[in-house]
Amino acid sequence: MAKARNTGARGKAKPSDTIAFQGEAGANSDMACRAAFPYMATLPCPTFETAMAAVQAGKAELAMIPVENSIAGRVADLHSLLPNTKLKIVAEHFQRVEHCLVALPGASMKTIKSVKSHVQALAQCRNFLKKNRFEPIVHGDTAGAAREIADIGDPTVGAIASSLAARIYGLKVLARNIEDADHNTTRMLVFSREEARTDGRTVPCMTAFLFRVKSVPAALYKALGGFATNGVNIVKLESYLSGAQFEQAQFYAEVEGHPAQRGVQLALEELAFFSREFKPLGTFPANPFRRKGWDAPTRAGT
Repeated sequence: MAKARNTGARGKAKPSDTIAFQGEAGANSDMACRAAFPYMATLPCPTFETAMAAVQAGKAELAMIPVENSIAGRVADLHSLLPNTKLKIVAEHFQRVEHCLVALPGASMKTIKSVKSHVQALAQCRNFLKKNRFEPIVHGDTAGAAREIADIGDPTVGAIASSLAARIYGLKVLARNIEDADHNTTRMLVFSREEARTDGRTVPCMTAFLFRVKSVPAALYKALGGFATNGVNIVKLESYLSGAQFEQAQFYAEVEGHPAQRGVQLALEELAFFSREFKPLGTFPANPFRRKGWDAPTRAGT
């Protein structure tokens, strides 16, 4: 039987001082929450949906959800939740992902034969695994893999997880920064029941929304034409076919600017005119990482 361990909880926190994330204690999303909101307790949730539901139900003030990774690309699960959510995007956070090889305290690089982790983590550390001839084993979660090897107690099995997971589950870090690319970064969005109070006159902002157009020639061109004519930069545009016959395209978009700014206002009005559906998801401060890189503050929305 595994011994009791500290899972990283910081006492009994009020819901107003809690941020939810998907994964087990020690996951990369847990680290991101702690980096962006160090004054809040973190709430592990099994899925993106339950993390967002915790906020909607008042069990947490915020939820932080990954949306894209610089190596693995888009995190697809979130987009199926956006059309029906009542939550608003209030901040963004860029988290540098630093993978570690963790194992039991008595293990070493020589005893390890196989390594468990999430499929994306294994892929991001492919060169390290190949060099050391470790057999990769897919697990549903990085922190969950760390917890499992602690429970099993086998010194021949390691896990790719965070240093936080190693500390929580009483494991040893055998190697740090084992990812193949040093730019491995995940972008997170922060959700809340209330909209962010941002002043576009003093703070660079991002505005996110969903819209749907009929799958006919020039539909998207007409819907987005207002952004070009009004000088508004579209920084993200993703499409998803929907409907039983795949006859409609739904789009998720992010643009630079605040709806109170004249150019953004006119562009959104033109988009709404040519769209079958339009749903604003929130306006939030642009994280300084977009322009300054890792020398910028790590607090979300600062």
